[in-house]
Amino acid sequence: MTKKKTSDPIIANRQQLIDILMHKSALKQDVADDLEMVFTQLRGLIEQEFMALKEVIKDQRVRLFIKDRGDHEFHVYIGSDVLVFNLHHNVFRLPDSNPLWGTSYFKSNPNNGYFGTIHIYNFLAESMQQNRLEDLGNLIARIFVNHERHFFIEGKGALGYTFSDPQNMLLSEQLLQLIAQMAFAYALQFDLYIPPFEYMDNVSVGQIFMMGEQLKLKTAKRLGFKMSADDIENS
Repeated sequence: MTKKKTSDPIIANRQQLIDILMHKSALKQDVADDLEMVFTQLRGLIEQEFMALKEVIKDQRVRLFIKDRGDHEFHVYIGSDVLVFNLHHNVFRLPDSNPLWGTSYFKSNPNNGYFGTIHIYNFLAESMQQNRLEDLGNLIARIFVNHERHFFIEGKGALGYTFSDPQNMLLSEQLLQLIAQMAFAYALQFDLYIPPFEYMDNVSVGQIFMMGEQLKLKTAKRLGFKMSADDIENS
């Protein structure tokens, strides 16, 4: 006697959808919501850092202020630099090929492999203040934070190797402040490079006409935008 099949594929598929929505989608929302709190906390700590710096640095020409650009971005003016802190809206899962999946922390719970990200870009302050849209900036760090606030950083200089063990690194207020200080130090140790002569030998009529206001030639502390191993020590 043939056993009658009782499972309904529609109900089975619906249950699968419910499981995804209740677990994976909710997890991603938890990561995103918590990262917003981290982002707000980071901004507050930078403000405190600036208050401490202003107690010593009395020269009004030295920029030390923050400009908010909505809920998910703020610009930190420090000296001749601007650090743009940007909260990415999406939550990402580590690729299957990432060696972190081989560690006990990620093996024990696959949910630990979902991260929200904060990007840190470095621009020249003059580029922002004079609205020089052709000027270049650099991505100097990406901060990855999961649902348990374990984190790691991909970045340049010390940022790239100090925070590389998410299994044992739990984000705290002290570490957030340290990350901000290290980002400031990295940016401030680079000076404006003089572009090669050949890079600037062609100028349009429009650029010449605008010379008195704003010369639309690309200016950058470093040409290019890729994340590379150009550490402070080697620069």
